[in-house]
Amino acid sequence: MTTSKRIGRWAFAVVLAFVLGGGCAQGPEEPAALAIVNGKPITETELEFRWSELPDATQAHYRQNGGKRKFLDELISRELLLQEAHRRGLDQAPAFRERLERLKERLVLDELMRDAIKAKVDLTQDELESYYSAHASAIPDEDIRAAHIVVASLSEAKYLKKQLDTGADFGKLAQKFSIDAATRSKNGDLGVYHKGGLGADFNAALVSLKPGMVSDLVKTDAGYHLIRMISRSPADAQSVQAARDRLRQELYAEKQQKRFEEFL
Repeated sequence: MTTSKRIGRWAFAVVLAFVLGGGCAQGPEEPAALAIVNGKPITETELEFRWSELPDATQAHYRQNGGKRKFLDELISRELLLQEAHRRGLDQAPAFRERLERLKERLVLDELMRDAIKAKVDLTQDELESYYSAHASAIPDEDIRAAHIVVASLSEAKYLKKQLDTGADFGKLAQKFSIDAATRSKNGDLGVYHKGGLGADFNAALVSLKPGMVSDLVKTDAGYHLIRMISRSPADAQSVQAARDRLRQELYAEKQQKRFEEFL
C-alpha cells in the first residue's frame, strides 16, 4: 500500500469512527466508546483514567487549549501510531523486548518499595521538632546582605583595610582589586543569604557587624576577605518554612533508608 493510501485510510478511520455523545450502540454493561480507531475503541473510562494521570499543569494547559476533546484527539493519534508500530512488528524486536523486561523489573521494584517501605514510614511531630532542634543552624533566623573584597595576599588585604578605614569607597575598591569575578562587577555584593551560607570563618566575622561596618581580615581558602555588612533583618516566614521542609524531607529519607535496611 502506498503512503498516500495508508494516510488516507487512517484519516478515514478517524473521521468515520470518531464518535462523541453516544454515537455507538453499547451493551448495558459496556463502557461508552468515544471513538473507534480501526476497530479499537477508546472508552470514556480510558479517557478519564488517562486524564487523571496527567499532572495538574498539563490538565490546566488542555483546559485552555481545547479541553478533553483536544486530549481525546491526541489519544486517537496515539492509537493510530501504536497500531502502525504493531503492524511493523516493532514490539517483537529482541532489543525492545529486553528493554521492556527491564522496565517491568523497575515497576515491580517500585511497587515493592511502596508496599513494604513508603507506606510504613511515618513522622511524628515530636520527631520533627527534635530533628529541627538538632539542625537549628540550617534554619535561617535572619536575612543578611553583605559585600566583600577578596585578594590573594595578606599585604594587599592590609593595604585595602587602611584605605577603607580612611573612608575609601568599598564598591570601587572591590571593582579594582577583588579577585572574585562573580561579585567584582557588583561592588562585591554577595546578595541575600542566610546563616551558615558562607563557611564558619566568614559567618563568625558577620556576627558583630552592623549595617555599614567593615570586618577585620578574614582568611579562607579563597584568600583574604574584607566584608561589609549592607543589611540584616529577621528571616521571612517563607525562608524559614522552606528550610523546615528540607529538613523534613531529609528525616523522611533517613527513616526510609533505615526501613529499607531492616526490610532487606
